[in-house]
Amino acid sequence: MIALTYYLVLGTLLFFIGISGTLTQRNFIKFLMCVEIAINGVNLNLAATASFIADASGQTFVMFIMAISAAEIAVGLALAIIIYRKFGNIDISTLMENLKN
Repeated sequence: MIALTYYLVLGTLLFFIGISGTLTQRNFIKFLMCVEIAINGVNLNLAATASFIADASGQTFVMFIMAISAAEIAVGLALAIIIYRKFGNIDISTLMENLKN
């Protein structure tokens, strides 16, 4: 059996990769992907810890988070389509300039 530490390290790495991606990406779809990577890192830590202490409520909570995350992606992709149709690109910095005008 793999030790809890490995899962926690992997989850933390995923979280920080996602956060660094959200800070550096200018493309809206890549930004959404990085947010999902960060959320999945947190989910991995939560599920691993819940499994380690033999508590099913943590794993149930992870399933609810994944369902909400799927809805978030659906709304985000719909926004990306609307933004692309209106402005012609999905660059976040360009979008902020267009929204200020």
